[in-house]
Amino acid sequence: MPRESGHDPDGRLRGLILRGTPMRHLTLMSAAALLAAAPFSTAGAPTVNDTAQLTIDRLFAAPNLDGAEPKGVKISPDSRRVTFLQGKATDRLQQDLWEYNLDDGELRLLVDSATLIAGPEQVSAEELARRERLRQVGQRGIVSYQFSPDGSRLLFPLGGDLYLHTLATGETRRLTDTAAGETDPKFSTTGRYVSFVRAQNLYVIDLETFEERAVTADGGGLLSYGVAEFVAQEEMYRFTGYWWSPDDSLIALTRVDEAPVEVAERFEIDADGFRVYEQRYPATGTANADVTLGVAKPGGGKPRWFDLDTTGYLARVDWFPDGKRLAVQWQSRDQQALDLLAVDVRRGSAEVLVSETSDTWINLNDDLTFLEDTPHFLWVSERDGHAHVYLYQNDGTLVRQLSAGNWDVVDGARARRAILHVDETAGVAYVTGTLSSPRERNVYALALDGDAQPRRVTPTPGWHQVDFAPDGSFYVDSQNSTESPPSVGLYRPDGTRFAWVEENALDDTHPYAPYLATRPTSRFGTLEAGDGQLLHYRMMTPPGFDPDASYPAVVYVYGGPHGQNVENKWQVGVNEILARNGYIVFTLDNRGTSYRGVAFDAPIHRRMGHVEVEDQMVGVDYLRSLDYVDADRIGVWGWSYGGYMTLMCLLLEPEAFAVGVSGAPVTDWALYDTHYTERYLGTPQDNADGYLASSVFPYVENLAAPLLLVHGMADDNVLYTHSTKLYKALQDAGKPFDIMAYPGSKHGLSRVPETGSHFYAQLLRYLDAHLKRP
Repeated sequence: MPRESGHDPDGRLRGLILRGTPMRHLTLMSAAALLAAAPFSTAGAPTVNDTAQLTIDRLFAAPNLDGAEPKGVKISPDSRRVTFLQGKATDRLQQDLWEYNLDDGELRLLVDSATLIAGPEQVSAEELARRERLRQVGQRGIVSYQFSPDGSRLLFPLGGDLYLHTLATGETRRLTDTAAGETDPKFSTTGRYVSFVRAQNLYVIDLETFEERAVTADGGGLLSYGVAEFVAQEEMYRFTGYWWSPDDSLIALTRVDEAPVEVAERFEIDADGFRVYEQRYPATGTANADVTLGVAKPGGGKPRWFDLDTTGYLARVDWFPDGKRLAVQWQSRDQQALDLLAVDVRRGSAEVLVSETSDTWINLNDDLTFLEDTPHFLWVSERDGHAHVYLYQNDGTLVRQLSAGNWDVVDGARARRAILHVDETAGVAYVTGTLSSPRERNVYALALDGDAQPRRVTPTPGWHQVDFAPDGSFYVDSQNSTESPPSVGLYRPDGTRFAWVEENALDDTHPYAPYLATRPTSRFGTLEAGDGQLLHYRMMTPPGFDPDASYPAVVYVYGGPHGQNVENKWQVGVNEILARNGYIVFTLDNRGTSYRGVAFDAPIHRRMGHVEVEDQMVGVDYLRSLDYVDADRIGVWGWSYGGYMTLMCLLLEPEAFAVGVSGAPVTDWALYDTHYTERYLGTPQDNADGYLASSVFPYVENLAAPLLLVHGMADDNVLYTHSTKLYKALQDAGKPFDIMAYPGSKHGLSRVPETGSHFYAQLLRYLDAHLKRP
């Protein structure tokens, strides 16, 4: 249950890159046509002097209140164009493909998704499950794409099939036309092949002959090839199970056998019936799938499997630049050890290059980076208490530590990658980190010789998600801050901007302009935890705030690992709706929410839900100390881990809160999966007391405040069983509570306009009923 597994805390779709599909050619448009077709057309838009009431329905309507926010930004391999996805002016969830061309400085619509397929888009069950795990619920049209290695072609999945778009001619060729859907499509490293998974087998298409070949043939039932198993996708941020060698001669791939995994019955309840699924679900303390790593030739023949230790997790796979060895990261079952192995693909032998150990757990990342000019690689480790960069020789010899101090090198987005680019000539590695502030993500230049202090590259405060051009001549920065909506600009490595892809200025024509004059005010601050560590908070006050008045307050909480919420980001969502309706909205990142070093993470080890509540009470005590907060009218709400935290706050501190709304909560950690739960609690067999103390059930007798429980009845992440089990316990204890269940909805129901708008309206009504004075 990583941060993204639950509710979008800003109540809006951020548009993470989806697995999707392609499209037919559209001619490059004239400037006049571009103005007519441009996303978020501002014709007739209200000026900033006009004011309007921001409603819940408007959060989900078009145009997007964030403005023209490009998503899925990529730089072509030849560094000549920047491409991105953007929703239509009339339908923010229907995404088209655009480009900014550096040669002529023009913005062009490359592909209009509405012209690609007739009728509703058909997506396979496998792809739907993959999108759910990627938290990419609801988007349509072009939801992912990739460049060929030479930058001349684009590969799109759409409607379950694959398409190849040639940029020079504008032609699109349909590569597959099958009833079974294709997932995880890729260009091979040289671009000769396109590969994909279909019906649990791996296939390739030779782009010289367009001949399709099956790399594996016996996948099916409990056996899959080239696929990331459930926990790899859900908890390890590994969404693929195959990797091309540098010369296209081999494909490293996984063989996943789910036979050892216990069968769990899962019910999905719809409005007019229900379905029963017998799912191989690796509940904590039980067996995982058997995962074997091997190599296969794209031209055919049986794969050759390696005899590696399979008692833990296959975390990451990369190829060494020479194509003779695989760099395999293998994590122990207890996640307190991680080995980087060099696997000789000819002999199958493995050598340990780097070993990481921890008394708590090891966080995975995607930052293994091989240098091109010298036989070295960069590696990120938390061994000194913070995530920092280390330089190694390719034989595993440590050269030096490149960054240090009370800050972390961290990813700026879901990709889990902090190392952005290495300029060996200049002797610099560019990384994302928290040196300026843990509430921000900025880019820093690290000297490869270790002699210079980190140099900040991104010039403005806020949240920066950066991609460097392959030649290192510029970077594209998708940035935003509390005061600035998302924008995308092009910058030289010294931080000098030379072009906007999308400035998205907050002017009279911006979609948010009618609401700007009455926007709630936000401020940041810090409080002190029981062990002396700083806890960051954000407080949003209503429009026209009067410090002499008395306001109800709502604590919005997530509180779980990788769950940072106090961020210098542009946020327009349901919490703003609450503030506009007279609430002070307070958010605090308790210990355990990550990105602050090992000491900040570690207190939740083997006992969850307690130190987090302790820290949240530091925030509540601060609210009580404010003259303008009514101490008797403080509520709490959250989703997923935040739903769990809402329950623990109500049950462990029953006098502190007047109401709680708990969405899709975990109630019993024994019902959750292996990799996530055992990382923090160990197994139920070796930590029975910790599991009991971390569940909500020992404390249900303490419930004193009104409680609304919300859950999707087809949730396949936090199963609906978590809530039904709590219903029974509360009923047995004679405790009154309220329910809002959503038939057919999964974990991301708040991201879907229909269910999301209904839930937010119910949230507001429930808080009003119990926190507003008559």
